[in-house]
Amino acid sequence: MDAQTPTPPAHRPAGTRADAPAPTRAVILARGLGTRMRKADDTAALDEKQARVAASGVKALIDVGRPFLDYVLSVLADVGVTEVCLVIGPEHDLLREYAAAASGGRVTVTTAIQDEPRGTADAVAAARDFAGDQRVIVLNSDNYYPREALAALAAAPGSALVGFDRAALVARSNVPAERIRAFALIAQDPQHRLRDIVEKPDEQTLDTYGQDAPISMNAWLFTPAIFDACARIEPSVRGELEIIDAVRLLVQEGEPVTVVPAAVGVLDMSSRGDVAAVQQALAGIEVRL
Repeated sequence: MDAQTPTPPAHRPAGTRADAPAPTRAVILARGLGTRMRKADDTAALDEKQARVAASGVKALIDVGRPFLDYVLSVLADVGVTEVCLVIGPEHDLLREYAAAASGGRVTVTTAIQDEPRGTADAVAAARDFAGDQRVIVLNSDNYYPREALAALAAAPGSALVGFDRAALVARSNVPAERIRAFALIAQDPQHRLRDIVEKPDEQTLDTYGQDAPISMNAWLFTPAIFDACARIEPSVRGELEIIDAVRLLVQEGEPVTVVPAAVGVLDMSSRGDVAAVQQALAGIEVRL
């Protein structure tokens, strides 16, 4: 199959047309175990409240002036999202309480349960009932994506992902260049449609794709077709159901996926050492829930 001229699927679910309404629903993947955040770091100066939340592994609720998730919800509301679903684990009472408390303003926040941490595709699948027949934005819970990147994503047709510029990530993020080097690489055709995406690229892949290849940081816009794809993939070599594998299946079967370019930074809240930099970067950001 020529990746530059995808063949339309025989049956396209509701909400997948290029002129579909702008998305008003978003899914935030918050089921992660927070292994890195739980690990004590003698160099990270956290206050008592921050340290207590960090020890729980629920990094999305770290207080950086206010809970980190407040900033994520606010920027989603800025780009037209009115309903958010947090995908959580059965044990995440703190996130259930947060969802209830955060609802009632610009966004309604609900939760969906991923029973076991079986991978990102399994986490997305847990939000199938929430998504219904609409397109949904899907994001990590431990990243803050700038408004311009999310606005461009929401304006894309069909399915899409943000392709982040490497130089901008290095210059404007709190993520070290060596970590960015391990992020997924995107191959696209001249029409900015996804051809392939490679998780944790090796040196040969980095050389083949080149330094200008866009980078994925898991900022997605999905049609309902993603849920069928999530149900049909096999576990990766890591033993997990990966959202990247579901997206690759969509592309192989002719679902166009637009790569939205963004020369911006992204804030990452993966470990205790990230808290101070994230707090400083968000200090001037207005939050409206």
